[in-house]
Amino acid sequence: MSSETSMVAADFRLQEWAAQIRECQSRPAGMSVVGWCACHGITKANYYYRLRRVREACLETIQGEIPVQQMVPVQPSLLQQQEQEVRNTQPGLDISIKGLCIHVTGSTPMTLLTEVLKAVQHAE
Repeated sequence: MSSETSMVAADFRLQEWAAQIRECQSRPAGMSVVGWCACHGITKANYYYRLRRVREACLETIQGEIPVQQMVPVQPSLLQQQEQEVRNTQPGLDISIKGLCIHVTGSTPMTLLTEVLKAVQHAE
């Protein structure tokens, strides 16, 4: 079997699996995944394997379409307005670095704050 034939077969199989997953996700209320799988002659483990493979294929497709980095211009007046609204609604800490003001609250995820601070560190 050639590699092209193999790829076509794999794509066809993924399409079949995606159709099964859509069908399972629209199963009757009250029916479990295990029950749906039993009715369709596949094991629960096989269903979740197929679900994972379909998700991976979708992510690969999407990642190929997303540009590496994209800048979106924002009017400074909108940023200042939003900054005021955030300060008025959530108490927190204001950090000013390199002309940027970052408002941090108790609900700000540390991973987000870390990434923002890294980006600001490299900003000019």
